[in-house]
Amino acid sequence: MAVTMDWLSREKITRHWRWGLPLIAGIIALDQLTKAGILGTPSLRAIDCLNGASACGHVELSPIVDFTMMWNPGVSFGFLQALGGGRWLLFVMIGAIVAGFTVWLFRAERRMTAVALSMVVGGAIGNLVDRARFGAVVDFVDFGPLFPWIFNVADASITMGAAALLLDQLLAGRKRAS
Repeated sequence: MAVTMDWLSREKITRHWRWGLPLIAGIIALDQLTKAGILGTPSLRAIDCLNGASACGHVELSPIVDFTMMWNPGVSFGFLQALGGGRWLLFVMIGAIVAGFTVWLFRAERRMTAVALSMVVGGAIGNLVDRARFGAVVDFVDFGPLFPWIFNVADASITMGAAALLLDQLLAGRKRAS
């Protein structure tokens, strides 16, 4: 008896991946470009404090937002801190989630689902690049007392994508129920 893998057959692939993949690439590019700019800013001393996984340098931009360089060995907003071998376990787990969400993207029936999945996947890959290169993720956007976490473009993309995915699924459920 042959086992078939029907989960990504031609019949199940929708058209939304055609612009979902460029959105993913754009998020990764924007994330990595902003991080390269931060890593290249001498006053933030990013490389000097890499092994410390703590706040490095700080640049005041406005009364609302600053750049504060920080290495984050966890996932978005510092959750699930993983150092040493745990870093690679976290890498594999996030990679598996990315793979699953990418399959879901190829099968997405609604545009909002595809946008949300693309945002989550693009952000997750952006942070995976850092984790593979440095063992920690470059975080730098600091809203001070307004928002207690320091984050990056990838984190923002993941958070907005997850919120959009939740909203999309709630709205889709309401449409089916009526």
